[in-house]
Amino acid sequence: MAYSVLYFVVVGLVLILGLLLGYFARQILANQQLRGAQTEAKKLLEEATVKHEDMLAKAREEAVKVRQAAEADSRERRYELQRLERRFNQKEERLDRKLESVERREQSLAAREKEVEDINVQLEEIRSKQLHQLELVSGMSSEDAKQQLLQAVELEIGEEASRRVREWEERIKDEVDGKAREILATTIQRCATDVVSETTVSVVPLPSDDMKGRLIGREGRNIRALEQATGVDLIIDDTPEAVTISSFDSVRREVARVALNNLILDGRIHPARIEEVVERAKSEVEATIRNEGEQAARQAGVQGLHQELIKLLGRLKFRTSYGQNVLTHSLEVMHLAGMLAAEIGFDVGQAKKAGLLHDIGKAVDHEVEGPHATIGADLVRQWDKSPEIAQAIEEHHGEANTTSALGFIIATADAISGSRLGARRESIEQYLKRIEALENVADGFPGVEKAFAIQAGREVRILVKPEQVDDLGAMRLARDIVKKIEETLDYPGQIKVTVMRETRAVDYAK
Repeated sequence: MAYSVLYFVVVGLVLILGLLLGYFARQILANQQLRGAQTEAKKLLEEATVKHEDMLAKAREEAVKVRQAAEADSRERRYELQRLERRFNQKEERLDRKLESVERREQSLAAREKEVEDINVQLEEIRSKQLHQLELVSGMSSEDAKQQLLQAVELEIGEEASRRVREWEERIKDEVDGKAREILATTIQRCATDVVSETTVSVVPLPSDDMKGRLIGREGRNIRALEQATGVDLIIDDTPEAVTISSFDSVRREVARVALNNLILDGRIHPARIEEVVERAKSEVEATIRNEGEQAARQAGVQGLHQELIKLLGRLKFRTSYGQNVLTHSLEVMHLAGMLAAEIGFDVGQAKKAGLLHDIGKAVDHEVEGPHATIGADLVRQWDKSPEIAQAIEEHHGEANTTSALGFIIATADAISGSRLGARRESIEQYLKRIEALENVADGFPGVEKAFAIQAGREVRILVKPEQVDDLGAMRLARDIVKKIEETLDYPGQIKVTVMRETRAVDYAK
């Protein structure tokens, strides 16, 4: 029992002692922290004091600099104001002097005006007296003299105006003709196209004359079967080792040529075989037509052209016009139209497309009624949906009034291609008729002495009677003849009309 009490007493004392020791330890630690905080605060206060003094010193220096700059600026401004004030005073003095000078001049002018008025009054009196004396001497009033003078002046001005108008017309015509010749010459020079004249017959060579009998067959059944299947005429005459295929439809003629060549190579010639070979030849020609159309469109750089138009383009490969292959002609017109468009700053792609399709109506003109230009325009409107291209196609042969720039380009390119020497075949009778008609048009005008068509009908020279036609009349006559030719004649390209007036004075020394 006593041991337990003693144990508790000792434990209590130890606890009290621990509490006292912890209290004193916390006090000591707190005092140390307080002293450290005081030391740190004193250090921060000293640093802040130093920084504050530095900032104050810098602020004083900056203030001194600002004040010095302000004083310098103020001095400069005062100097500038003084300088401006001196200049203002000088200008004011000069203005005062000028004002005095102007006042003196005004006074002098007023005096001179008065003198001039007096002189004018005197001159008017003198002029009235002289006019009265002139009227008495001439026996004509001033109004009559004025009218006579005005008539003389009007006549002189009219002659001068006519002369100047003629000079301007000649100058403008020379400039326009020169520019047109330059553009056309450049275009034609850049387009070097082969000129080939085609006919409506094809000649197929035979390996021997014995093949003619096999082609004719027993009682002519083979040749009848071939003509019936192809729609052409086979001419087997005395020409050695050759058969002539005749047809105005070039596609049928090509089918017959391909079929006949295949039959000759195969050697089996009878009606059933002929029908089979002709069908195969039609397929080959259709493929050729498609390839030719695609190649033409690719050569022209035309993208997205409808398949029907491509097929019609290919058919032009087997179509001729005056002996000229229409597809070759269309490609040539395409190149010419593109170069003309480039020369005048027009859309080259659109011009090439219109040039390529301008004769597309000739592919079906034997199936559809109407001129080929109108047919081609309708086809383009149907398959291509290009109103500008269709309008140019319709205008290029005069079926519609040519109003668009593209229509003029296509018409010009078509005329260049068709009028090149050797491009188209023309009989001597037609040529002579055209020359005679050209001379007759010129001979039908009064005052014409002689007319000569030269340069294959591309120029007509007219000699006029000088006593009936003067210089101005010669110009009017040239315009009238040109207009009559355009209205009454059909011709490729253009015709130059030259009117010549010659006056000769002849005398003899005896």
